[in-house]
Order: sequence, then structure tokens, then C-alpha cells
Amino acid sequence: MNYQVKDEALAAGGKKRIEWADNDMPVLRQIRDRFAKELPLKGLKMSACLHVTAETANLMRTLKAGGADLVLCASNPLSTQDDVAAALVKEYGIATYAIKGEDNKTYYAHIHAALKHSPVITMDDGADLVNAIHTEYPDLAKQIIGSMEETTTGVIRLRAMARDGALKIPVIAVNDAMTKNLFDNRYGTGQSTIDGIIRATDILLAGKTVVVAGYGWCGRGFATRAKGMGANVIVTEVNPIRAIEAAMDGFMVMPMIEAAPKGDLFCTLTGDIHVIRKEHFEHMKDGAIVANSGHFNVEIDIEALEKLAVTKNEGVRNYVDQYVLSDKRRINLIAQGRLVNLAAAEGHPASVMDMSFATQALASEFVAKNVGKLTNQVYNVPQEIENFVSRLKLKAMGLAIDELTPEQQEYLASWHLGT
Repeated sequence: MNYQVKDEALAAGGKKRIEWADNDMPVLRQIRDRFAKELPLKGLKMSACLHVTAETANLMRTLKAGGADLVLCASNPLSTQDDVAAALVKEYGIATYAIKGEDNKTYYAHIHAALKHSPVITMDDGADLVNAIHTEYPDLAKQIIGSMEETTTGVIRLRAMARDGALKIPVIAVNDAMTKNLFDNRYGTGQSTIDGIIRATDILLAGKTVVVAGYGWCGRGFATRAKGMGANVIVTEVNPIRAIEAAMDGFMVMPMIEAAPKGDLFCTLTGDIHVIRKEHFEHMKDGAIVANSGHFNVEIDIEALEKLAVTKNEGVRNYVDQYVLSDKRRINLIAQGRLVNLAAAEGHPASVMDMSFATQALASEFVAKNVGKLTNQVYNVPQEIENFVSRLKLKAMGLAIDELTPEQQEYLASWHLGT
């Protein structure tokens, strides 16, 4: 087995972390037990490009239990948990290419290693693997029976490819599943982004002004939790509907240029490029903290900040670089503008990733069972998968809900009955 991890000696600690997460992932565990018996992925080569965390490790264990011949690489240079990567190799026999802090050359070498595995199913978090297939391994696309995409940024890229007629493989938009984005994006990102920022800076949010760029599910999750910790929250948006939602949820809404001099902490969660730019840095107060929780490090115009600064103090705290401008104002950038919840913390709690990765596993099974039936477009996760995952999660939480009576079912299906 070929692999590249930081230190194999970390494996024992990684196994403990993986097992701890597994305790809080009962839905995925049930699927793994069934996969081990039925082997729905038997003999299928899979390559996954995901954040290498304890939660991801349990997804990999599930796919392997289902019979998959599996390779994993990191989907972000700073999101890998090195002990988990070591454990995947040494304890679970899963070929893994991931080192926290790897440079771009190594990052893309790892993507190439995953594709040289010659997969028929791929799994992505940000679409870097699929992009490499289309640009560097076009012949590989002919054998891909399906790919799963985990995050908003990746789905945006893939839908754009589909619109342009450039998509050469079928894709399941796992990110767009309600069992993923309503919980992972909102509750997972909300909590883990706060966690990463506090670990990196030790900031007290109470009384601070926090500027949240973007009010999608990730943005509203973060904004809600910042408000709950006593922050004064400003939301910036380009979508008028979401801006109205933010206002009616009790947040201040204004353009970034107006928020720039007010904010103590800025966090981007948009999936777009250069949301915080030169003109915004020029108006920020001394000591402003800037972070990103979107997938790629493009939401903050770091090049513009570099040009504005006369001095850069690297590592003033773990994961914090300080830029000193000509007028002595200091701007503190967390984790090089990469996704702060994974770069400076541990990512989403296992409980919420339980649903996301259960949906991933079942989407993989769906692809395997529908070979030749899927065309080169972006599909939503089948509703039966969503219903199955959500009902299992409810049961695991010890919750029960009502069921429709036959009379109620008839009423909802009929147009004859009125007032």
C-alpha cells in the first residue's frame, strides 16, 4: 500500500480519536454494519478528496466495510489531523495521502496519487478531484460511474460545469441534501467556526462587533452563535432575499464598506472570491481580526493585504499572522485565510457529521446500484435516502414524531376537500 502521512507513530492516538468520534456517529455505524454484510461496493475502486478528520475516517471505514478499494487524499492543505491520517494507514489499512501544512506542490501530488488509483467512483469536498479529472485525466472520466460532492463551493463549480456542457461525469450534490446543509452547514459550521476563531485568538465575543459576510446556511449558523455569545452582529450580503432574512432575524445589515470601520472580527462564509478587499482593509480599525470559513482561501484578498502591509509578523499566535499597515494599524489574519474551523480547530462535531457522512455512504451505494443509468449532470440526493437518514438520526437521539393518519393522508392528497 502506498501512502504519505506525517508520522506513522501518531497512529495509536489517531485511533483513539476516530473511536471517540464513532461513539457519536450511530447512523453511520448502522450503515457500516449493513455494508459489511451486503458489500454493495465490492470490488469498486474509489478515490476520495476530503478533510482528513476523525469523522471522515469513520466514513472511510464504512466504505471499506462495503467492499470498496479505497484511496483518500486531503481536500485542504491545513485541515488534516495527522494522527488520524496515520491511523487510517496503520490501523485500518486505508491508503491515505495527507499532511497538515503541506505545500501546494504536495497537495496536488496527493490528488494525482488518488487519481492514479484509477477510481470508478470519486468523492470530493470542493471539486478539486473532479477538476483534475477534467483537466489532466480526461480519459479517466469515461470510467467514472458517479461522484459525490460534499460542500457548497464544489457544487457551485460543478453546476457551472454542467451548465456549460463541460461536465463529463454524473455527480450527486450531497451538500444540497437537507440532511447535510440544514445541519452540517448551519450547526456544524456555526459552532466549529466559533471554536476555531476562539482557539486561534482567545477573543471574548461578548460586546464585540462581528461582521459576517454571507447569510447562507453557514453564515446564519455562525451569526446566530456569535449573537448568542453576546456579540453585536453585522451581516453583509449581495442577495436581497437573504439580506431581508438577516434583518428580520435581528441582525444589522449593510455593505462591507460600511461595516469595515465598525468590525472587531470579520468572517467570510460565501464561497465567492475577494469578499474582503483592499478598500475594506483600508477602513478597518487597529487590531481587527479577519477569518474565512469558506472552502477556499480566496474570499479574503490576501495579496492586497500583503501589498498594504509594511510589516508582516508571522505566528503572533498559533495560526495568526499580523499585518502592520503604514499608519501602524494591525490586521490579524487567521490560518492564512483558509477555512478556520478546520485549520485552527477540529472541524464539525461528530454528531452532525453523522448525517452528512451517512448520506455520503448511501449516495455511493446509490451510484453503484445505478451503473449506466446516470447521465453527466448534477443530481440531488434521492428523497428516500434523506428520509432514511433523518429517521435513523431521530431514533438515535431518542426522539419520536407523529405519523399521518389515513384520513390526513387522503386530505393532503386530495383537491376535493375544502373548508
